[in-house]
Amino acid sequence: MIKLHNLKPTPGARVGKKRKGRGMGSGLGKTAGRGHKGQKARSGGGTRPGFEGGQMPLSRRLPKRGFTNIFREEVAIVNIRDLVRFPEGAVVTPELLFDEGLIKQRDVKIKLLGKGDLNRPLTIKVHQVSKGAAEKVSAAGGKVEVI
Repeated sequence: MIKLHNLKPTPGARVGKKRKGRGMGSGLGKTAGRGHKGQKARSGGGTRPGFEGGQMPLSRRLPKRGFTNIFREEVAIVNIRDLVRFPEGAVVTPELLFDEGLIKQRDVKIKLLGKGDLNRPLTIKVHQVSKGAAEKVSAAGGKVEVI
């Protein structure tokens, strides 16, 4: 019968750590499993990752593509459907959106997009707004202020 005090792993499931360089009797003495001489036998020897023996490496054989736009601005997106959780007449600010978990960072620009419907008047303060979102907010009796 299996009990906690007599549990043990199956034979061969746990293999001990190789103790290299501990004498000839250990089987890994003298050269410690590194063979004789050569680059990989030396301390600190070996090649860098991606080295292909002098052949032009794959990372340099493939063509370069694209570019990084250094003027890119990170914008957090908030949809109209996300604002239904706020009470009627509330002033929705970036701080409030962060506290509610709708945006992940405090110091990021926010853009309001028009996915979903709004059924209550809200005052929304964001950095950017799409035309469709602005129309939906004003149709519900609210207003959008661009910061």
